[in-house]
Amino acid sequence: MQQSFYTIGYEGSQVEAFVTTLRRTGVKTLIDVRDLPLSRKRGFSKSALAANLEASGIAYVHLKGLGDPKPGRDAARAGEYAEFRRIFGRHMKSEFAQRDLTRAAELIRAEPCCLMCFEQDHCNCHRSIVADHLVRQTGLQLHHLSIDSSIRHYDQRPHLPGLSFA
Repeated sequence: MQQSFYTIGYEGSQVEAFVTTLRRTGVKTLIDVRDLPLSRKRGFSKSALAANLEASGIAYVHLKGLGDPKPGRDAARAGEYAEFRRIFGRHMKSEFAQRDLTRAAELIRAEPCCLMCFEQDHCNCHRSIVADHLVRQTGLQLHHLSIDSSIRHYDQRPHLPGLSFA
């Protein structure tokens, strides 16, 4: 049984450094929690990313149900975090999100996994909300990874003002 799991954002990174960070950490499965697994950044769209990961021995799983719906993304981009949390909180109660949350919990219990989306700063990202649900569901420890010359682990809970996980 795993003791911990990870999250990571690829903002500002190159795919090679991203994959290296996952490999150094021992991640076996990357769980993509983007609503739309597309990117203008080379190497981070679903097919290209899955191929890069597979070549490095890392499995790729896309769980669309854990992605932030467009209205939530729009609110977050506008800095309207209360509205973002309301929208994403409602989404997380949906059958679609709950099914994919259960699947994510199964994966992270089985082997070292990492949740991924775009935002580098986990504090302003829906993946921290997803990760908190998974911590409560599994009891596993959470680490947030950064891509740079070192791997930094963050054990603090997300800091989104007024964040509620109820």
